[in-house]
Amino acid sequence: MLTLTANDVRLGASADHWRDALAQAADDLRQAGRTTPDYLDGMLDREGQSSTVLGNGIAIPHGTPESRQAVTTTGIRILQFPDGITWHDEETVYVLVAIAAQSDEHLDILRHLTRVLDKPGLAEKLATATDASELVALLSREPVAARCDADTLCLNVDATAPTELAMVAAARLQRLNCVGPDFLAAISGHEPVDLGQGYWLVHHTIGARRPALALATPRRVTGSLRGVFCLAGPGDQCHELLERMDNFLANPEPIEGLSTEAVLARLSGEAADAVTARVTLLNTHGLHARPAKQLVQEARRFNASIRVRLQEGDGNAVSATSLTRIIGLGARRGQTLVLSATGEQAGAAIEALSRAITDGLGEKVLPLRSNDQPVQTEQPEPEPLVDDEPLKAVAASPGLALAPAFVLRQPMLEYPARASDSEAEIQRLNQAIDDADGQLRTLIRQAEGGEAAPILSVHVEMLQDEDLYQAALEAISNDGASAEAGWWQAIDTAARAQEALADRLLAERAADLRDVGRRVLANLCGVTMPSPPEHPFILVADDLGPSDVARLDTSRVRGLVTARGGATSHSAILARALGLPAVVGAGDRILSIAGETDLVVDGERGCLVPNPGAERRARIERRLAQLETLQARAHEQKDEPATTRDGHTLEVCANLGNTAHTPDAVARGADGVGLLRTEFIFMAHPQAPDLETQVQEYRHAFDALNGLPLVARTLDVGGDKPLDYWPLPPEDNPFLGLRGIRLSLTRPDILETQVRALLVAAGDRPLRIMFPMVKDLAEFRAAKAIVDRVREEVAAADVQVGVMIEVPSCALLAPSLAPEVDFFSIGTNDLTQYTLAIDRGHGQLSAESDGLHPAVLQLIRMTVEAAHAHNRWVGICGELASDPQAVPVLVGLDVDELSVTSRRVPLVKACIRGLTRAAAREQAALALSKATAAEVRDALEAF
Repeated sequence: MLTLTANDVRLGASADHWRDALAQAADDLRQAGRTTPDYLDGMLDREGQSSTVLGNGIAIPHGTPESRQAVTTTGIRILQFPDGITWHDEETVYVLVAIAAQSDEHLDILRHLTRVLDKPGLAEKLATATDASELVALLSREPVAARCDADTLCLNVDATAPTELAMVAAARLQRLNCVGPDFLAAISGHEPVDLGQGYWLVHHTIGARRPALALATPRRVTGSLRGVFCLAGPGDQCHELLERMDNFLANPEPIEGLSTEAVLARLSGEAADAVTARVTLLNTHGLHARPAKQLVQEARRFNASIRVRLQEGDGNAVSATSLTRIIGLGARRGQTLVLSATGEQAGAAIEALSRAITDGLGEKVLPLRSNDQPVQTEQPEPEPLVDDEPLKAVAASPGLALAPAFVLRQPMLEYPARASDSEAEIQRLNQAIDDADGQLRTLIRQAEGGEAAPILSVHVEMLQDEDLYQAALEAISNDGASAEAGWWQAIDTAARAQEALADRLLAERAADLRDVGRRVLANLCGVTMPSPPEHPFILVADDLGPSDVARLDTSRVRGLVTARGGATSHSAILARALGLPAVVGAGDRILSIAGETDLVVDGERGCLVPNPGAERRARIERRLAQLETLQARAHEQKDEPATTRDGHTLEVCANLGNTAHTPDAVARGADGVGLLRTEFIFMAHPQAPDLETQVQEYRHAFDALNGLPLVARTLDVGGDKPLDYWPLPPEDNPFLGLRGIRLSLTRPDILETQVRALLVAAGDRPLRIMFPMVKDLAEFRAAKAIVDRVREEVAAADVQVGVMIEVPSCALLAPSLAPEVDFFSIGTNDLTQYTLAIDRGHGQLSAESDGLHPAVLQLIRMTVEAAHAHNRWVGICGELASDPQAVPVLVGLDVDELSVTSRRVPLVKACIRGLTRAAAREQAALALSKATAAEVRDALEAF
């Protein structure tokens, strides 16, 4: 998806004529390598069809579909004209967003820009902006969408006073996360204002998270009480909601007996006598500029007041004669447009518009397929596992285990949906929450000092979440739900919202929320969890919450297997911290396994084997014995160098996500820190951490390393790992969007502060600065220039600047990068997923995302050869570096450093000490000769 960045901005342009301005925009696109000179003709042809001015000082010139052959790569250039240009439609333009698109990528930009057109004083701000980032922010920051829809309506409530209805409406807004608990407290202290006709209003800004309007109506209507409006948000953000209230009150007709849809129609300004119609939109790309313009032109033909709203939207109806408002609906194929009209030609207008929309508004359209509606089918029973046959899953924690399976099946929690005594239900819920709080605190004490303790502490915070509690109370008090039903409804709603987030890491935290919810629910139902056996076992479950993992007796549990989950779930993280082999995402088939069935869990290869045969069992038992011996010897020799039997030494360093873990890494024998993920500092603060804060954090690591090198990756955030104080426009695929160094270069001030802090903290100690997500030499040079500039001001004796190889283009271009960098560090996790086009968190495909794939190994080989040709060193900082099968291959590829989790440092060093370079190179050549990752692993296992 196209996005606006400061790198694409040219400030202070000037032109005497709109054609001159268009020519400048076309030339900027050409100079940026986006187009050929012929593209200007296409842009002029597009202006000949209709003006590309959106309004409020913005135009988006772009070519016609026929001119796409002149587009070499999709991109944008933004030109600011502070003095303004009079366009050919007499509109004044201050900013051109010139677009070169090879398909319809510009439609997202168009939809986005239409949503910022209503910003007060936007044109003046665009003309006077003096900073590129400021200009992008003006064009990017969407106004907060106001909410007033079917969910904000509370009709026929059992209440008799305006204050009661006001609290019901406020509680509904809190349940929808439009307001916080302090909003309810503020509302409770204010008397509703009489609006006349039996309607009342309460309004406050405290605790308002977004503009929202709720309406609560009583079951028994009186002349003095027909309903209470609850309005949240500051006045300047509530104009649309106030207009909808005005629409509603302008119609004196009673609403008793009206459906939710009819009440929404009143709020949207549809008159009671309006002619209405519902039409399904069939256009492939939705209601974008061209079909929207056709709709507007059709609407203007009639002497009628015509309004349009999305049936699936927020209920807001817009004028059918406003192009920007129509585009701003963001209607997509398959959604329903609700048309309403009043006036002399209302009937004819609705008939003509309905026909025009059905016909495609000037575009060729296809009817919706009959299978667009999901068909409910009965799911077949999963096939049982086959004895001695490996089942692929997601490798979550390395290691090998063989033990009987214990299948943790969640007990059925049966409870009534409704209850008559709401007060008694609330007391039951309070007691269950208190019991859960005590249980969690006991687990925290038992896990003190371990990885589980902080996660369980978050669970305690979740239990104390006022929004969850209030949502449950509302369901119990207003809807007659039982304590169990009300609580689980609140949990499930919040978890679904979490699962819908674009950030996979945050979405997977929904499992934590459900874990907390099940604990309270079990307390309410009086159910205890099944106890595991006394002998060693492999734990098998549908999914595991952190509290399940924290309860494990690691002296008995040998490994973990789950049907669901990803490699980044908390269960996987804790399994790695506990040193337990684990595979996740194995599918429902694993749940069919009988208890006490012998099970092999291979956390390196991401597979499991039920009832292994005699030959496989003997092989596994030999590997386990060798592993046990190796682990004991590895810890005894952890401080010895990782030198092969023929005298070649590699460095084995630690990957850290926090400087506080540096002493532990050194104690485990790490030769330094091979990857410090510095984003933890930025994520721990409500605004960008200042220089002194960063210096103190980095000094902790340098002090603990006592002269060992530190490789610090500069800030690596973006659409998939957002920062609250660095808002970014939504992206369809944030993993391929504005992140890593490309994001940092849009805010060079933040990058410069981080570099300065690293240099100050390092002093005369060895520092290696590494830039993430670099795609080519230009990006490296831009970032390196900042380091060079700061080094002129800050003395640091031992500094190297390198690149993290995780984008395939960077590996392919390693020969051009090697002369200018000091080192390469290969991030095999991202390099693998980008090379194989497989999301490593994908539930079905992630098992195929294997760093031992020959394509990935070839990229590593190319990088090493290019680096060594210029006497540069190469490290590996992804999970591949700790894979026992991969270590010999990486040594054979002449990698100089491996960086792994602290716990794996002794084992990796021991593995290297058991190799010779000749044997390692033989294994590397063998791996490179294979066609698939599976062939590579089979060949290495047989070596």
